[in-house]
Amino acid sequence: MSAQFTTSDDRLPAYVRLRDTLASRIAKGEWTAEQPIPSEARLAEAYQVSVGTVRKAVDGLVNERLLERRQGSGTFVKAPSFDATLFRFFQLREADGSQLSIPSSKLILRSRSKAPEIAAAALGTTDTIKIVRLRSLSEVPVLFEEIYIPAEEFSGFETLDDADFGPLLYPLYFEKFGVLVKRATDDLSFGRASGQVAQQLRLENDAPLAVIQRTAFDIENKPVEWRIARGSAAKFRYRTEIT
Repeated sequence: MSAQFTTSDDRLPAYVRLRDTLASRIAKGEWTAEQPIPSEARLAEAYQVSVGTVRKAVDGLVNERLLERRQGSGTFVKAPSFDATLFRFFQLREADGSQLSIPSSKLILRSRSKAPEIAAAALGTTDTIKIVRLRSLSEVPVLFEEIYIPAEEFSGFETLDDADFGPLLYPLYFEKFGVLVKRATDDLSFGRASGQVAQQLRLENDAPLAVIQRTAFDIENKPVEWRIARGSAAKFRYRTEIT
């Protein structure tokens, strides 16, 4: 018995319908970053299409960075890692002057929480899990983060073992909950340090801050995370090229 397309509109090219079908299976967590997806020949047989159609659909997902080809191993779901890109705004170096590594992460809080108005508006719900983290580089605090994720999408997140957490959250979202972050929108502004933020970042009260508000979306463009990250404005840099 052949597999079914999730999109039944026959007016669409077969490779588009297959692309949407494979993307849906990725969103449901059917495949992981550790094991390859079925071969092009197997997918062609399952969906009763040509290998060329499968290749075109897979090429589209590779271009969208949902899949990646590994020479000699096959095609895999691409593990998300771009939550490290918050640090593109902070030109930081290790103590020896070498390039920035991924900062370490200290969990301060994770619990079921009612989202503040701005997070609720972004996520479409007030029922969230709140995560508070301090990110450090060579034991020097860099960013203080307050993060909200929908409780429905991440049921049990607050009870995960501490050993499950690494410096990046997006791979954890995918590995434990099948939530694949595809894109994010960052809004930049500036503010002043006070209270817990100043204390955790080892800044004076009223010290200038760079503030990054991020909304992250899954592959179906559903918002799955809202966060606000604050860091010293003295270390903030922004650069753009106009051509």
